[in-house]
Amino acid sequence: MDPLLKPTLYARADTGPVLLGGQCLCGYIFFPMQTFGCERCGKSGNDLQPKTLRARGILVTAAVVHQHADKQRTAPFAIGTVALEAGPVVRALLSDLALATKALRKTVAGEWVQVTLEDGTKALDLRFQSEAKDTAPQVER
Repeated sequence: MDPLLKPTLYARADTGPVLLGGQCLCGYIFFPMQTFGCERCGKSGNDLQPKTLRARGILVTAAVVHQHADKQRTAPFAIGTVALEAGPVVRALLSDLALATKALRKTVAGEWVQVTLEDGTKALDLRFQSEAKDTAPQVER
């Protein structure tokens, strides 16, 4: 099985992709996991514990990028802001350009997409799609 492209941000779970966030003792949930301070109450260190977050939420905003400064990033691609069911708001790549206009305010879920790195190796990256898929389509990174 292909390795994850960003294993500090997300992980595999039986239910599909999950984000590696955290929760403060005050109840505040955040992403990504960190220990330097809660945005709500200011607690830090061991008061902030890891919490896996389901990769599912509402697509709040989206845009299609037609030109990117990184020559290795093939354009066009779509990026969106997703309000996760658990509370945090994340910015992520979308699986389909059409989502940028057709899925606003609709539920999206994380899926694994196989990407090819500069050295030719394969890895899995997280994308958001309006419907979960069982297979990982191939895209260039």
